[in-house]
Order: sequence, then structure tokens, then C-alpha cells
Amino acid sequence: MSVIDKQAVKQFLMELQDSICHQLEQADGKAQFEEDAWQREPGERLGGGGRTRVMRNGDVFEQGGVNFSHVQGKQMPASATAHRPELAGRKFEAMGVSLVMHPNNPYIPTSHANVRFFIAEKEGEAPIWWFGGGFDLTPFYPFEEDCQYWHNTAKEICAPFGSDVYSEHKAWCDKYFYLPHRDETRGVGGLFFDDLNQWPFDKCFEYMKAVGLGYTDAYLPIIERRKHTEFGERERQFQLYRRGRYVEFNLVYDRGTLFGLQSGGRTESILMSMPPLARWEYAYQVEPSSPEAELYDHYLKPREW
Repeated sequence: MSVIDKQAVKQFLMELQDSICHQLEQADGKAQFEEDAWQREPGERLGGGGRTRVMRNGDVFEQGGVNFSHVQGKQMPASATAHRPELAGRKFEAMGVSLVMHPNNPYIPTSHANVRFFIAEKEGEAPIWWFGGGFDLTPFYPFEEDCQYWHNTAKEICAPFGSDVYSEHKAWCDKYFYLPHRDETRGVGGLFFDDLNQWPFDKCFEYMKAVGLGYTDAYLPIIERRKHTEFGERERQFQLYRRGRYVEFNLVYDRGTLFGLQSGGRTESILMSMPPLARWEYAYQVEPSSPEAELYDHYLKPREW
């Protein structure tokens, strides 16, 4: 049985945050991340701290954030124990890196990634632990080659861990990043996994590492291909409209957002994922056979890449 090494996980996550921030700053070429390190006061419901890093008004990115957090609590929120009653009465720790990048150019997709580790402990009983994470892509004006590249990178990440891992975690992503009230996926998916503890700790940890490190391998080449594409007000307005879907998903369905808010997490860091600007329009309809219609017709539904 593998030894559960919480400190090794934390060290990796902090180094991952550093690496991703450095690579995204290089891709932008202008803006840099500003860090807001935070620590919870003793006696608060949720202890711990983190490093919130936000980039604004860059040449590539309008806004984006890459967060590291490590929090501890004496008991799980009621919403969590309702689904996982075995967690009741246990103290817990949760640590992870979570990021969302919102580009200026509508031809560059929004991207999201998250890798995390959770452990709940109780004296005299074996700990309950798991890893989770993934990454997904949300284009506004999709290119087939970009979506294929994104998914091919995901396949390569998963391949050393089993022949079925990509297909399972790709399908999980399609199912998770889905808006039932809109009957559409948030984007073109990628990978999503949670409650990963079926393998020994070391193998689960290695998979989480591979997904975290693979995010920039999947995203940066797409940025380079699209960052000089010209756009106008039409594309900008459609981008802002589609960003509204991102807000709807994160506030209504995203488990990480809900867990953070319900457990007394740091609100500014949790809501860092929101776009700086978004819009809604009553009964909006795309023009048939338009570039905007292509997104709805060919990309906002699960498909094989």
C-alpha cells in the first residue's frame, strides 16, 4: 500500500502554479500575474490559506487567474455529507490549483484547468482520500484542428495510465460541463475526473501530475495559432454573450464553486473564474449558416475527436 504523502502533493501544486503562471505570462507578452497571498484567521470555520494570482489587461488575456489553496476544516458542509455520509464527523483538508483564462480575442478559446487532492481523517479509522481534476476548452469561434489537438493531447496524457482512461474521463467531462437548462455543453470538453482512489496513491498522484502539467501543452499552441486573428464588434459581442454561459454554469452547477462558498471559503478567490465582462440577451438566436451557428450546430454537443 502506498504512503499518503500530503506534503509532496502540496509541493507539486505550488510548483505547478509557478510554472503555469510563468508560461502564460510568456504567452501574453505584456501582462503579469499579481499575487494576493491570503491566510484565514484562527477560529474561522475554514482554516488554511493560499495564493491567488490574477492577470489583467494583457495583449492576449483580458483577465485570468491561477489559484493555489490549501484549506482545512473540522467538519464537512452538510451538502457534502448528504452525498457522502461516510465523511460525517471527519476533519478534512483540500488542496489544489484552479485556473480560468479569458482571452481578449474571440478566436482564442477560454480555458479552464483544475487539479486537486482531498483527504478526510478520523482518529482510529483509515483516511478517506481522492484526487480530482481535468481541463476543458470553451471556444466561441471553433477551429476543428484546435479541438482535435486539444483532445489528442489529452489522449497522450491518459495513455500510460490505461487504455480506457481517456474515453472514460472525456465522457465524464462532456457530462459534467453540461448546462441542462440550455441543453448544450459548455464547450468542447477535455478531461474530468473525481474521486480517483481506485489505484494506489502513487499512481493516482502521477496521473494528477500529468493532467496538471499537460494543460499548457494543450493550450499554448492554440493561443499561438489564433492570437493574431483579426476580429470586430460582431465577434466581440458574441464572445460576451457566450461568456454568460460560463457564468451560468459556474454559479449554478460547478461543484468546486458550491463547495467553496458553502464551506466558508474565500469568496474573491472562488469567484476569480468569472469573466471580467459578459452579457445576456433575451431570446437570442444565431443567424442560420453563420459562423456563430456553426458553434451551436457542430460543437456544443458531445462528439468524438
